[in-house]
Amino acid sequence: MRLAIVAAQFNAEVTDRMVESALEQAKDRNVRVSTVVRVPGAFEIPLAVQALLRRDDVDAVVAIGAVIKGETLHDEAIMAAVCPALLELGLRESKPVGLGITGPGVTDEQAIERIRNAARAVDSVVAMYELMKGL
Repeated sequence: MRLAIVAAQFNAEVTDRMVESALEQAKDRNVRVSTVVRVPGAFEIPLAVQALLRRDDVDAVVAIGAVIKGETLHDEAIMAAVCPALLELGLRESKPVGLGITGPGVTDEQAIERIRNAARAVDSVVAMYELMKGL
């Protein structure tokens, strides 16, 4: 299996550690990570995921980000746009997309506590990749 990772640079103190967690989990699962792409923020993740899913050398993509609660509802708006877009991309391209994005409504501390969500997203795409091969 050839996995790509797309990670937001925004909240890098969290997302950098999430990428490390995803890479470690991929290694533990004997999954080859073909590329890691960094985008400015969570809002930009779907466009990069779309480009990667269209490549013949990518079987699945994990999206990584930390959408942390601020003083406005911006975090909710971002996640309301990003999650359906990622779901649609996976359906359209018939390739698994793992949701390793925390939020909305999480604090800085909660985001740090959820760094392993990136590893869980790797597990999810591996499971779905295997399932899809058998269908």
